[in-house]
Amino acid sequence: MPEPDDGFAELWDAYYDDVLSYAARRVDPETARDVAAETFLIAWRRRARIPADRPFAWLLHVARNVLANETRGRRRRLRLWGRLKDHDGTREPVADVSHRLVEDERIGAALRSLSARDREALQLIGWEELSVREAAIVAGCSEAAFSVRLHRARHRLSAALAELDTSDRPVLVPLAKRSA
Repeated sequence: MPEPDDGFAELWDAYYDDVLSYAARRVDPETARDVAAETFLIAWRRRARIPADRPFAWLLHVARNVLANETRGRRRRLRLWGRLKDHDGTREPVADVSHRLVEDERIGAALRSLSARDREALQLIGWEELSVREAAIVAGCSEAAFSVRLHRARHRLSAALAELDTSDRPVLVPLAKRSA
């Protein structure tokens, strides 16, 4: 007889696509799938500790930590690659930039000019559609601290957009797919 899953299947069904989307907006699609899988593996192991009143915010907090671990691991691998490259004369691997094509519009340029902390605050509210309370949980800070962070990020985004609008630099827009 199978063990009860403590509602884990419902949690998966309700939030997997959202956690995957959260990760996909931050890393390449393959890594995003790994991040989502790792997030739900951790959720399975800690399913008794998932807060019933805010499971999505808890999952995004876990995903954020998994992404941070991935980033640290990538930096370590690149440093190692650099040391190896010095010894054998090979070149660094080319990064997959295809996922960045989506961001090549006005708002993407403005967001990229912001700090990672500002981008995260705006994305948690705008893209993930979290409340300030839930976003504060994901960011690992108090609700008041997150509110201040969000206010400042919005102000900086407005300034970046205004600068883009007044600058002579063109904003790159992705080309439409050509029909055959």
